[in-house]
Amino acid sequence: MDGDFRSDFVRDPVALRQFPALVLNADYRPLSYYPLSLWPWQDAVKAVFLDRVDILAEYEQVVRSQRMEIRVPSVVVLREYVKPRKRVAFTRFNLFLRDEFSCQYCGSRNDLTFDHVLPRKLGGVTSWENVVAACAPCNLRKGSKTLRESGMKLRTRPIRPESEQLRNLGRRFPPNHLHDSWLDYLYWDTELEA
Repeated sequence: MDGDFRSDFVRDPVALRQFPALVLNADYRPLSYYPLSLWPWQDAVKAVFLDRVDILAEYEQVVRSQRMEIRVPSVVVLREYVKPRKRVAFTRFNLFLRDEFSCQYCGSRNDLTFDHVLPRKLGGVTSWENVVAACAPCNLRKGSKTLRESGMKLRTRPIRPESEQLRNLGRRFPPNHLHDSWLDYLYWDTELEA
């Protein structure tokens, strides 16, 4: 490997993002699907040296120290199982994932925001059961009116999702980039042959 590439690899922030490691739980399933559980290559290498992970696949790129060299990990598996959370955090991202990144009034996938079904000014609370993903035009059209007053209808009733439900939804939205070495560990809605 020439010195220029090594210098660029270590110093260029864009290059650092080019070699993420897929992180699998001890059961060989990703810690999360969406966002996909990825570590920067430096964290993956550190975890290897701390004996916290095993390397399952590697990139061609190599990093060196004075005493050794290691190929950059592309897939690592945790040595100890991390129990998934039972309760799903109420975040904007998880809300959009629950609603499959589409407006719950018109189905648009553009310019998403969120809307209180029962407006806050009428006593509506910010909760899984009262907040939905909405595109900006529908959100403006509904404003602080009830569904009846606005003449709008929800495509699906908002509910508190289970963690398994969000995990399965996340599998339907693979990230823009999937490294070839990851594919054996990501089961994107494929049926296994009997």
